Amino acid sequence: MTLEKATLPVPQFDQITLDDLKQKIEQAIEQGQNFLNELQEVPQSIQAQLSVLDKIDTLENNMGESWGILSHLNAVMNNVETRELYQTLLPALSEYYTALGQHVPLYQTYQHVHDASLFDTLPPAQQSAIKLALRDFKLSGVALEGENKKRYAEISARLSQLASDFSNHVLDATQAFSKPLTEAQLKGLPQSSVELLKQYGQQRELEQPVATLDIPSYLAIMTYADDRELREELYKEYVTRASEQSAHPSFDNTPVMEEILSLRQEMAKLLGFDNYAEYSLASKMAPDVETVNQFLVELAEHARTPALKEIAELKDIAKQDGIEELKPWDSTYYSEKLKQQQFNLSQESLKPYFPAPKVIQGLFSVVNRLYGITVVEREAPLWHADAHYYELEDQGVVIGGFYFDLYARSGKRGGAWMSGFRSRMQTENGLQKPICYMVGNFTPPVGDQPALLTHDEVNTLFHEFGHGLHHMLTEVDNISVAGTHGVAWDAVELPSQFMEFWTWDKDSLDSLSEHIESKETLPEELLKALLDARFFQSGMQTLRQIEFALFDLNIHKITPALNATQIQATLDDIRQKFAVLPTVSYNRFQNSFSHIFAGGYAAGYYSYKWAEVLASDAFDRFENEGIFNTQTGTEFRKAILAVGGKDTALDAFINFRGREPKIDALLRHQGWTNT
Repeated sequence: MTLEKATLPVPQFDQITLDDLKQKIEQAIEQGQNFLNELQEVPQSIQAQLSVLDKIDTLENNMGESWGILSHLNAVMNNVETRELYQTLLPALSEYYTALGQHVPLYQTYQHVHDASLFDTLPPAQQSAIKLALRDFKLSGVALEGENKKRYAEISARLSQLASDFSNHVLDATQAFSKPLTEAQLKGLPQSSVELLKQYGQQRELEQPVATLDIPSYLAIMTYADDRELREELYKEYVTRASEQSAHPSFDNTPVMEEILSLRQEMAKLLGFDNYAEYSLASKMAPDVETVNQFLVELAEHARTPALKEIAELKDIAKQDGIEELKPWDSTYYSEKLKQQQFNLSQESLKPYFPAPKVIQGLFSVVNRLYGITVVEREAPLWHADAHYYELEDQGVVIGGFYFDLYARSGKRGGAWMSGFRSRMQTENGLQKPICYMVGNFTPPVGDQPALLTHDEVNTLFHEFGHGLHHMLTEVDNISVAGTHGVAWDAVELPSQFMEFWTWDKDSLDSLSEHIESKETLPEELLKALLDARFFQSGMQTLRQIEFALFDLNIHKITPALNATQIQATLDDIRQKFAVLPTVSYNRFQNSFSHIFAGGYAAGYYSYKWAEVLASDAFDRFENEGIFNTQTGTEFRKAILAVGGKDTALDAFINFRGREPKIDALLRHQGWTNT
């Protein structure tokens, strides 16, 4: 099939060189620095002041585009040269953003506009952008002077470098391990998993199947391998990545974590906060640290009873195999057996019904029914054969574009994410339309067959597409509050978690599923089993997320900053209180917890659960009015997806729901209550 060419201006990935990127990024930094150097005082007229604000937006747009391409390539096509350039440019970028955030005449210019009589006549989005900018100036140390100002800049630069180091160590440690497998070790694995491991072997020029720590391989072993020793070996390799317990001390993140925590606490103190958790919460929807802590502890209480029942069932089925003490490397394996026993369901039996092309087509169909938008694949230069480019059309008009890069491969960071490449913005050349990347690490295609997804992967695809819609369906033209920009971090997961509900609906599952051979949709008995198993181990899963969130909150709340021993002790203490399956002493989960040490979730991991309350409550309205009710879809798009950071997260939610959020729907969606 011949595709039409992209209608939006897209990066020429087939022509981009690292030298080009280096030049563009250095040029963008230089332009920004020159502008800041020239701005010595607040301009006299209000129009000149507004021009300064426009110029800052233009500079940010240029910087985001050039740095965004390098950052993206560093995540999906990581190699020595790309990483080296990224690391080389990071200090200059950090220095520029620190100078921007601490530039007193620029801050005063924003303040003058805010205080002017004209402010109330500005568009609401611009008013919100100015208010958020003033808050961010204060959180960037604009009021600091002398040595404190200099120290803040040093801390910012160092933290940028440490986050990159942490991420690199996790990637390198993950890729350092591979293990050729014997025929006996494959016992229990379904044929599709065996073929995948053989493909990994062929990529390494081996005739044997090979196990790696990439998620598709790791999960296949942990879920299906009858060989308990093999499961234990892979588990140990996985949970000791980037730690002193692993065979690769050069990737150890222990000193990196210690320094990150120390610098974060020092930065918070410089800015007048008691600890980094307080600093983090200053820009979020949740009012304070204690409210978050109480929310998590209360949610844990709801989850505890179901979790204890779930772990008892797991121990019982393991005992049938003579396992007297359930270990962490047994839980996924016996969970799969238990699911088959209780619901006659396995991920493997579902996979043939979820070929990736059909799932993607079904996703686009769901979105069309909800919001009246159409997705069209278009031809555009790409960085890898796995990637595809699409455009979003509303009544025949292109409103945004996005890339999918969905499969795990060497040189690609783990996890799944959406990142904006270009934001919606009014420029001197007219309206710039948004484009984003959506990246996954799903099970790749094997041989000539399309990739067959697990239902968990289908869920993840919908989740990331929710983020993508938030970026692309914005109707705000101011870059700093368009899409996900300016949205409180603990509300940014609302659109993504909201989209997941459509992977549990019969109507949408019919459009998502088609057997790879028979072309039938999901049969009634499998559909029933899938829906019956929806709440399977929801208590244990919730406690696990709460464990991560409380660990994150506590290590950023406690002062002085914790050392490695204290970090471990904090995690052990939380596990003792909340975990229902004890772990092993060598587990170093924290050493690869990239969300909080290399992502944006420091003292913010609770956001997943906080936003889940919002998502559940929002979906509750769809349940009452019809989950494909176009009017409700239009209102959700208008109140939540379109407004970006123009409205506060709470105001946006109230505009859609007509009231403040309640936890009732979340408890019901976990299967813990009926109302």
